Amino acid sequence: MAELERVLFLCTGNTARSQMAEAFLRHHAGERFEVHSAGLEPGVIRPLTLQVMEESGVSMAGHTSKGVEVYLGKLHFNYLITVCDNAEKNCPAVWPGVNQRLHWSFEDPAAFSGSYDERLNKFRQVRDQIERKVLEWIKEV
Repeated sequence: MAELERVLFLCTGNTARSQMAEAFLRHHAGERFEVHSAGLEPGVIRPLTLQVMEESGVSMAGHTSKGVEVYLGKLHFNYLITVCDNAEKNCPAVWPGVNQRLHWSFEDPAAFSGSYDERLNKFRQVRDQIERKVLEWIKEV
């Protein structure tokens, strides 16, 4: 059996966008990719992230927020995909063992302020954008 291509999604906190991207790629093409995510400054996965992913039927069981040091220089990645502008700007310029680096810019739903329903809708909007982008990318590679 051929080795799966490794993908690392990178964000600032690894609490929303990169977690969603990891879960969607694993859900839609986990048989093709070994998928990971990390953050430059890892935090705690946001409850709204878990809620909107559960709504979409994609499990995040076992997901934890991790820092880049878990992977940097330790694993080879076919793809490093930054999913926020801050991570793209502050990610190490040289990442040993990365074949291809991509940047997908998504708005940070956690930075959105408003009522609970407004924030929930923002998380849903970003979730749907991420899923569309993951599905498009799967078709490309």
